[in-house]
Amino acid sequence: MSKENIYILGIESSCDDTSAAVLCNAKILSNVVASQKIHAEYGGVVPELASRAHQSNIVPVVDQALKQANITKDLLHAIAFTRGPGLMGSLLVGTSFAKSLAYGLDIPLIDVNHMQGHILAHFIEEDGYSKPPFPFLAMTISGGHTQIVKVNSYFDMNVIGETIDDAVGEAYDKSGKILGLGYPAGPQIDKLAQTGNPKAYQFTKPKVDGLNFSFSGLKTGILYFAQRETKNNPEFVKENLADICASIQYTIIGILMDKLKSAVKQTGITHIAIGGGVSANSGIRGALKNAEQKHGWTTYIPKFEYTTDNAAMIAIVGYLKYLEKDFSDFNVMATARLKI
Repeated sequence: MSKENIYILGIESSCDDTSAAVLCNAKILSNVVASQKIHAEYGGVVPELASRAHQSNIVPVVDQALKQANITKDLLHAIAFTRGPGLMGSLLVGTSFAKSLAYGLDIPLIDVNHMQGHILAHFIEEDGYSKPPFPFLAMTISGGHTQIVKVNSYFDMNVIGETIDDAVGEAYDKSGKILGLGYPAGPQIDKLAQTGNPKAYQFTKPKVDGLNFSFSGLKTGILYFAQRETKNNPEFVKENLADICASIQYTIIGILMDKLKSAVKQTGITHIAIGGGVSANSGIRGALKNAEQKHGWTTYIPKFEYTTDNAAMIAIVGYLKYLEKDFSDFNVMATARLKI
């Protein structure tokens, strides 16, 4: 590692959060996130509204990140930005801003894969948090992705399992919509599940070959369950909401843990890291901690603020790429469907 203090500005705009972070070497000096509340009215992210909000937010968010880090833009060594995957309009805002600022400051531009950011967030230096050794298994769980990745080194990653339809975050949100909960429903289901009986109702786990996932069948099963029960009792969902949420969460966690167990058996790797917005879920965190004692795994759970979309994870990838002089051409384009 370089002995010189290296300052990286990270910019994240892949979905509905505008974020900027400043990193000094591997330590975060600031991590500012502007969330967009307007999407709750529509039950999901509206791409056009998201890109417009990014345009309004990006300058003040970057300005605030620099101020909180107590540095000026002239001290920056490089600018890292999310190239993809994500919503194209949102990505274009961050990409265009990063290019312009890097060009104006005459410093390197570094493009970052959003999913690599979720995985490499574990390498941010934080007191009380250890870093996984290579190789390790990473499970990225969010509103748009569900993957199991074999991580051999910082930039040598192989996806060994992924969803063939809905991501786990979508399963939570769509189930919540069926139950009459607002958007995003994941945190609400998690909270309600803590007071419910996880074995009150049984939902079928989809059978998918290998290490891949499927959640669309679970969502359909929950829909039919709710329709059947409310036909007999219109107040059924309201009267049993905590038990229903606990049962849904129990099923989802079971699906994730079954695939992780298979991945460990297949690879022989027992160091497990999680990332992505759904990794903030208390049930999933608890299941991983239990697996440490039951299966002898070592698990790595990121600091809460690094689970959802944020620029700190983009900045750490930028720093690691900076050390390798892995810079981007200014002709680099945003890509909505970017693979690891």
